Amino acid sequence: MPDASSARAPRPAGEFTRGRLVLSDGTVFEGQAFGAGTDGIGEVCFNTAMTGYEEILTDPSYAGQIVCFTFPHIGIVGTNLEDIESLNPVVRGVIVRADAEHPSNYRALSALDAWLKKNNIPGLAGIDTRALTNRIREHGMPHGAITRGGDGLAAAKSFPGLVGLDLAKDVSSRQTYKWREMPWAWGKGYDDLPAPSWRATVVDFGVKRNMLRILAGLGADITVVPAQSSFDEVMRHKPDGVLLSNGPGDPAATGTYAIPTIKGLVDSDVPVFGICLGHQMLGLALGGETRKMAQGHHGANHPVKDLETGKVEIVSMNHGFTVDRETLPGHVKETHISLFDGSNCGIRVDGKKVFGVQYHPEASPGPMDSHYLFDRFAAAAKTRA
Repeated sequence: MPDASSARAPRPAGEFTRGRLVLSDGTVFEGQAFGAGTDGIGEVCFNTAMTGYEEILTDPSYAGQIVCFTFPHIGIVGTNLEDIESLNPVVRGVIVRADAEHPSNYRALSALDAWLKKNNIPGLAGIDTRALTNRIREHGMPHGAITRGGDGLAAAKSFPGLVGLDLAKDVSSRQTYKWREMPWAWGKGYDDLPAPSWRATVVDFGVKRNMLRILAGLGADITVVPAQSSFDEVMRHKPDGVLLSNGPGDPAATGTYAIPTIKGLVDSDVPVFGICLGHQMLGLALGGETRKMAQGHHGANHPVKDLETGKVEIVSMNHGFTVDRETLPGHVKETHISLFDGSNCGIRVDGKKVFGVQYHPEASPGPMDSHYLFDRFAAAAKTRA
């Protein structure tokens, strides 16, 4: 285990380097480079979460994106090996107002700067993140490049954008595997599930580990299969329920191979639960359409209303595409909406145990208001177990 005290040591003065964020329209934000010395090119979004930066930066859904944090001080609690949501972070870059050089937390193994270097993620600190956030709110998510001296404008203009881009195949597991790790417990860490009571197959479009942990905590014998698995490959594991995971990119692009599988699942009698990208592709498989959002939803404080109960939940979100409710067929019911902009946040199918939500009920980071959705999925699956 690394020595935490040495890992938290401040950077030598000589390491301070000027850096820039260059947007494709020529706008430039100058600041202080930290993290990896490489350039980062992608779509720039902002995240309003006040905690959980390590979980955010390891969420596979951020493939192709540069994350600007609106909370001013990032890195305060350092980084550790327990809070990651994937082993190989794919975020293109991170932007903060202030990089905390002296993290203070008993779980910290390294400072954010060292962690970014290890994972080859460039960072930029010291810019006016409020100005950048306001620009995204007014004009949408721009293409941009974090650079320490290269031609950032040419790099930003070279980014193709996320529309039409299938990124799930890049972040998905290449092979099928089992999962038994349960949610983290104070003083214990992560225990393994001793005795499963039902079977869940998870289609990995970029799954976060905490989704798997919650399912294991509910007694699921979990098999994770690659994004490009066929209906027969999913059903070969005899699942009592199938979860369609979160992931990055354009759902219509990933749907070219995923929708036939999802249609087969919907036509069967197996319960299906879609989350984020999984929800969007479920909507496509049911006959609906998706569209790109101007600024998307990224944060841990988003209000969502359950139209069937009237309950308002505060949830975590991370998405740049949405299901267009106007295109949904009559047998598909809208169940949840965003109270920020009224966009679709949930659907279910009449007469079937098939439903999906746009947000992240597993949190990590964020509130636990929506954990009941995993209970609902588990209860439906156990009727087949």
